[in-house]
Amino acid sequence: MWSSVVWGFMGFFLLNMVGIIGSVAVNSVATRWLRSWLPDDYTFRWYSSAWAEFQLGDVLTVTMQVVLAVVLISALIGVPAAYALARREFRGKRAVMLLFLLPLLVPPITYGIPLATTLYQFHLGGTLTGVILANLVPTVPFVILTMTPFIEQVDPRLEAAARVFGAGTFSVFRHVLVPLLAPGILAACLLVLVRTIAMFELTFLTAGGDSQTLVVALYYSVFAAGVRAGQSVDAMAVLYMLTTLFWLVIALRFVDPTQIVARVKKQPKGA
Repeated sequence: MWSSVVWGFMGFFLLNMVGIIGSVAVNSVATRWLRSWLPDDYTFRWYSSAWAEFQLGDVLTVTMQVVLAVVLISALIGVPAAYALARREFRGKRAVMLLFLLPLLVPPITYGIPLATTLYQFHLGGTLTGVILANLVPTVPFVILTMTPFIEQVDPRLEAAARVFGAGTFSVFRHVLVPLLAPGILAACLLVLVRTIAMFELTFLTAGGDSQTLVVALYYSVFAAGVRAGQSVDAMAVLYMLTTLFWLVIALRFVDPTQIVARVKKQPKGA
């Protein structure tokens, strides 16, 4: 009975999700849809209309600039930090890990408002730089927590052997660690990319007129739906869903969920 209840609840949830997404997708190609299960006719002109009305070309350009910058900076900071946490034991390590977890566990709006206030005080609010800095707050800890299990799975003796043969720190990183960690780095970067595209709160609080990403532009289009055709707004929503879904599918292609599970690595006594 319990299994039937669980499966019934999951089926009801999925049915509602399909219905909501399907209604948006169908309305984005509908000419008129009143008092009937299906529209009277179909057209794709709402997509070109949304592209022109909402200046999606500029919005997508800004979105890609923010996403690429956040992914690159997060990887450059997060991977070395994850290596230090995976290879070193020090007092307060658990507290540091908890500190990295906070931006991921706490709702972004709770620290987004004081963060945005600080950025505006330094004249970074409303700029592309401010949006990038705000998005780095949750993405850098995300890379660290994602990469730590990958690094723990690499045998430290491989690095020690490379150093015995005269390899320096950069050579060890380039020829030993990068090839072994490439799947983890790629997975972390793709997940950060998806997360940044979907990040609304921090981007909304720090974005200006020229630094809006796709999700913020979608919010403003929905807010102004009363003076614009609903089909155009739904067309923009479909473009956002397809963009996010595309990168999410690619990310899941390279991500092994069993590897993104942090585990405490116990060092043997006397090691």
